[in-house]
Amino acid sequence: MRSLERHRDVGAYALGVLDEAEAFRFEDHLMECPQCAAQVTEFGPTARQMMLYRRATPRAVHPFAGPGPQLLDRLLGEVAARHRAVRRRVLYAVAASVVVALAGPVIAMMAGGGSDGVQAARVTATDEKSGVWAQITTEDEPWGSHVELKVKDGAGPRSCRLIAIGADGSEQTITSWVVPTHDARPNTVQGAAAWHSDEIVRYELRTATGEHLVTLDAH
Repeated sequence: MRSLERHRDVGAYALGVLDEAEAFRFEDHLMECPQCAAQVTEFGPTARQMMLYRRATPRAVHPFAGPGPQLLDRLLGEVAARHRAVRRRVLYAVAASVVVALAGPVIAMMAGGGSDGVQAARVTATDEKSGVWAQITTEDEPWGSHVELKVKDGAGPRSCRLIAIGADGSEQTITSWVVPTHDARPNTVQGAAAWHSDEIVRYELRTATGEHLVTLDAH
């Protein structure tokens, strides 16, 4: 593929619509093109909105169906509901801290869940060899699971992938990203798996060349 064509694949790569071979070749290009690496990051909010649309669309709806006049209202309504849920969780946390301060030895326990009443699971791990730290939060959905990855990796630049591994040893690529040059600040990436969280045994972070970075046990 010529250089110009590689530049044009930024949007397709960020939205995850390139096939595996094309994505691998584009990741090689990203290692040598700071402009494309920056644009992939800029596509993050767009990719997130596309994921919200997919989550809000029933399975029975054809993927190429034209959007109806109520689509924007539904998306805005979902975003507003999420914002309200976040505010409620903050208020609950503040209330709990006040109770603890007044009650002394009393221990308050709060169970966290997703904005739609779906229980969220979170795992964290650091690999001693690579020095990479990662935290994964998952929420089950009817179609699989929504995955949020937070990662600290100061060994860039390099292209990386998050892999989900099932009980039978099969694998799914959840998402991919580019680590900036020597930047160990936390990076947040959104992704999705076709499996539910109880079907996933562990997660692995790897470079595009297959180098292992960190493993997180799912349970």
